Amino acid sequence: MFDIGWSELLVIGVVALIVVGPKDLPRLFRTLGEVTGKARRMAREFQNAMNDAADESGVSDITSDLRKMANPKKYGIDALKDATGELSAWSPDEPDGKPRASVAEQRAAAKERIAENTAARKARADADAADAAEMEDEPELLPDPAAEPPAEPAPAPGKPKTGTDA
Repeated sequence: MFDIGWSELLVIGVVALIVVGPKDLPRLFRTLGEVTGKARRMAREFQNAMNDAADESGVSDITSDLRKMANPKKYGIDALKDATGELSAWSPDEPDGKPRASVAEQRAAAKERIAENTAARKARADADAADAAEMEDEPELLPDPAAEPPAEPAPAPGKPKTGTDA
């Protein structure tokens, strides 16, 4: 506001000492300090009230956006940081927050699943072969290919016929 250096303050002090006198000078400086303090407090309260009113009305958001747009270099850098912030948080090893197994671990797990499936299929094939051998030993258990397929069972008594039963 005022650009007062030490030399100007010294001149003002000497003039005040001559005009007011050495006896009343401390009281003058005390009163001057109190008035200056009150003025600063009033200015600070006014500024805080204006800032609060601006925050409530949303002006501060608009002003920050306008300041960013006024400086295109900073606005572009901020937009770039926002865009790359999402990418820097991404990790290929942790797609859903769960750590991904290494390739060797994945291959070992796949090999184990393949071995389990192969063993289950072999057991089913062995059971089917045993059933087929048992059927060959007892020819009367084999179905007659020339025979007609069995008729559908009749509905139970007391049960109403539906469109699918007819």
